[in-house]
Amino acid sequence: MDKGDRSLSRRRFLESLGITAAASLFFQSCVKPFHLTVSGKKTKFRNIIFILSDDHRHDFMGFMGRPAFLNTPNMDRLARNGTHLKNAFVTTSLCSPSRASIFTGQYSHRHGVIDNQTDIPDGTIFFPEYLQNAGYETAFFGKWHMGHDTDRPRPGFNKWVSFKGQGVYYNPEINVDGRIERVKGYISDILTDYALNWLINERDPGKPFFLFLSHKAVHAMFKPAERHLGLYDNEKIEYPATMADTEENYQGKPRWVREQRNSWHGVDYMYHGAMDFDTFYRRYCETLLGIDDSIGRVLDCLEENDLNQSTMMMYMGDNGFSFGEHGLIDKRHMYEESIRVPFIASCPGLIEPGTTVHPMVQNIDIAPTLLEWAGAEVPAYMNGMSMLPLFNGKKDPVWRDSIFYEYYWEWNYPQTPTVHGIRTEQYKYMHYHGIWDDDELYDIESDPDEMQNLIHEPEFQDIVKDLNNRVFEWLDKTQGLNIPLRRTRGERNADQKDK
Repeated sequence: MDKGDRSLSRRRFLESLGITAAASLFFQSCVKPFHLTVSGKKTKFRNIIFILSDDHRHDFMGFMGRPAFLNTPNMDRLARNGTHLKNAFVTTSLCSPSRASIFTGQYSHRHGVIDNQTDIPDGTIFFPEYLQNAGYETAFFGKWHMGHDTDRPRPGFNKWVSFKGQGVYYNPEINVDGRIERVKGYISDILTDYALNWLINERDPGKPFFLFLSHKAVHAMFKPAERHLGLYDNEKIEYPATMADTEENYQGKPRWVREQRNSWHGVDYMYHGAMDFDTFYRRYCETLLGIDDSIGRVLDCLEENDLNQSTMMMYMGDNGFSFGEHGLIDKRHMYEESIRVPFIASCPGLIEPGTTVHPMVQNIDIAPTLLEWAGAEVPAYMNGMSMLPLFNGKKDPVWRDSIFYEYYWEWNYPQTPTVHGIRTEQYKYMHYHGIWDDDELYDIESDPDEMQNLIHEPEFQDIVKDLNNRVFEWLDKTQGLNIPLRRTRGERNADQKDK
C-alpha cells in the first residue's frame, strides 16, 4: 500500500468510528508547547518508558506479599519510588485485544482485535504516531502479537525489534528494523539488551524519547532464565480456597465454569496434561524474575545516565492470570484474577514516591495519559481517560465509578463463552451470550473470592436490572451492540480429559 492509500484508509477508519471529517485531520495537528521542571530548571524533555509483561497477575509482586516466597526487589523499588495503581484492569483479558487497547485507547469492539488471530485493521492509528508528531523518537522492543504470524515493523516507531507470534524463550529469531537476526540467550535479557543499547547509543539525544519494552514473559509454557530455574522448587504452594472440586465451591456457578476444570484451561487437564500444577506455579514465579531483572536494569540505566528525573516509567501486565481459582488457569473470564493487572508508575516531580492510587483504571487509559504527559492533545475517539490527575493525588470529579469488560468466544478455545460485564466498587455483573447458563452477580466487597452468585436472589434483582442496563448503555454508546465475527484460524484446543 502506498502512502496515499494509507492516508485514505486511515480517514475511512476514523469515519467508521463516527468521527467527523474535521476530527479525522487530528493526526496532522495539535502539539501543545510543554515544559517540565527538573531540579529548578525547565526542560522540554518528557521522556517515557513503558514496560509490558504477559499474563502477570496483579498480586504476584514482593511488596504485595503473595506468594510469600516471591522476591521482586525491582518491582518493589519502582513502587517505592512511585505509585502503585492497585485497582488496574483490562477491558479484555487476552493478549492481542489488550495490546490493541493499550495502543489505541479503545475497547476491543472499537479497534476490532477481538482475538489472538486477528491483525489490527489497516489504517488504525497507534498513539506513538502522535508522539512522533510531537517530536518524540520512538522505539518498540518485544512482543507485538497483533497479526499472529507477522513481525513486520509497524507505524509509530523509529526503531523496531520484534518477533513472530508468541516467540520463544531461548535463542530467538529477532526482526531488527526489517532484518532477521538469530540471537543466543534468554528472551527477557535479549530484549532488555536491545532496548538499553538504543537508549544509550542509538537514539537522538536532542529529542524526547518513548521506549516500549514488551516482554514475552510470563506466557505459558513458562521457561525461566537458567539462573532462576529451580529456585523455588522447595517452596510451598498456596492453593486458593475455590480450587477444590466441591459442591460448595460450585453452588450457583454457571455450568461452564465447573466443566472447564477438565479442559485446556482447567486444573484437572491443564494444557492437556503438559505440566502438573505445582511445577506450573513454580516455573511461573521463576520466569517472572527475569522481568524483575529487566526492570532493575532499566532503572539503573536511567540513574547512571542522568535520565531518571525527566522520565516517566510505567510497568504493567497485559492480562491477569488464574492459578486454580474456581478450578481455572489462564485468563479470558471475568473473575478478578483474570481482569486485574499489576500497574506501577514513577515520575519525579509528578508522582509522590510510595503512594497508592485507589480509583479504578484500565489499559485504555495508557494512551490518553502518555499523550497528555507529552503535551499532545488526546483524540476524542479514544475511550480511555488521562490518569495524570490521579498521579497528582487527586480524584478527578469526572473519573469513572465502574469499569466495563468484554470477551468474545473463540473457536480456538471454546471453553469460555462471550461475556460482557461491569464492575463497580461493590458489585460485579457478568452477562453471558449464546449459552444456556446463568449470569453472575457478586458483592465483591463482602465476597472478594466470588463464591456466592447473587444473580437469582430476590433482594438483588433491582441491582441486576440496573447493571444489565448499564452494560447495554455502554455498548450502545460505544457502537458495541454488534457481536464481531471472525474467520476460524489457528489450532483448536477443545479436548477434555475423560472423568
